[in-house]
Amino acid sequence: MTDLSVVKNTNSPAFDVEAIRRDFPILAQEINGKPLVYLDNGASAQKPQAVLDAMDRYYREMHSNVHRGAHTLGDRATTAFEGAREIVRHFLNAPSTKEIIWTRGTTEAINLVANGLAPRLKAGDEILVSHMEHHANIVPWQMIAERTGAKVVPVQVTPEGELDLDSFNSLLNERTRVLALTHVSNVLGTVNPVAPLIEQAKKQGVITLIDGAQAVPHFKPDVQALGCDFYVFSSHKLFGPTGIGVLYGRAELLEEMPPYQGGGEMIERVSFERTTWNVLPYKFEAGTPAIAEAVGLAAAIDYLDRLDRQAMEAAENALLIRANELVETVPGMEIIGTARQKVPVMSFKIAGLHPSDIGTLLDQQGIAIRTGHHCAMPLMDFYGVPGTARASFAFYNTLEEVEKLFTGLQKIQRLFA
Repeated sequence: MTDLSVVKNTNSPAFDVEAIRRDFPILAQEINGKPLVYLDNGASAQKPQAVLDAMDRYYREMHSNVHRGAHTLGDRATTAFEGAREIVRHFLNAPSTKEIIWTRGTTEAINLVANGLAPRLKAGDEILVSHMEHHANIVPWQMIAERTGAKVVPVQVTPEGELDLDSFNSLLNERTRVLALTHVSNVLGTVNPVAPLIEQAKKQGVITLIDGAQAVPHFKPDVQALGCDFYVFSSHKLFGPTGIGVLYGRAELLEEMPPYQGGGEMIERVSFERTTWNVLPYKFEAGTPAIAEAVGLAAAIDYLDRLDRQAMEAAENALLIRANELVETVPGMEIIGTARQKVPVMSFKIAGLHPSDIGTLLDQQGIAIRTGHHCAMPLMDFYGVPGTARASFAFYNTLEEVEKLFTGLQKIQRLFA
């Protein structure tokens, strides 16, 4: 993550981006006759060959349903599947694999927690979120609040796109039961100071959930150091496959929460008189899981662990710094979100141009960005815009691609001059 006040625009010689790019087959293609410049990593990151190979090998050599299989393929699949859980546990520095729950993604993980905490909530209780949350960390809490009589209360943000700590301090009170915050904003790239906020919340007995979907592609979280009760993320933003995500939860809370779904795997014993639940983590994993996807996520984490993470972060920082330097080359361009601590995400608008037009015309030049409200309508309302254009960078992007983005924006501007 970048502290824009201190980091200089330098590339780390320890990080060979061209070698890295060869690990991602999709990047070697042309779009509309131009080399692909993929700058939509905040929506979904590309997959290294190691992930593709791991999933292919799973289907070719070991596919079977997991657990209880009395044959070799079942044992192989179960070993790979539970091995993936251990890799995720290590990645998050969670105390135990029983605290690692497989979900379909960040959204399902938050819904699981919200539904599990509903019995704790009553009329008058408050659920504290921030104004910069993704809809996935707003809507589930609104649904639970409607059921229980609780209230969702938003923490304000500053014009620079940072959490307003005065707002947070004034809103955290004896009625607060849950604090649900994004670690990194998908729109602004802001890295929130979640650790001290969690510490404040814990002093009042508040349960804390951190949405790490946009954080994990850029740095490794440590759930024990953060002290959060729940941490959630999606595989596909972490260079792994779609269709699987992770919920870390403190065992004591998971034990107390009711199951989110019913069916196979999550049961201990079923009768028409009474059904009892399986132990953690299986209590929350009804049905056949995404086995190949778990294997793919583990391969993505293994791939990242083989990189020099410090050099990787420095390379990403250089991309964002160069992009900020080039903003002045596009008259009328305004950056939305100028927080001091950021990952390489740049949301912007250009006077006289609609974000969707910018995205379409950049695509004609082979440049992929995202436009719209980015599932953060309350934040768009705060800035008084219907949407933005967003370029989100990853460690496999190059300074040359940053230059191409701004050359493309200059061309578009001349079209409308």
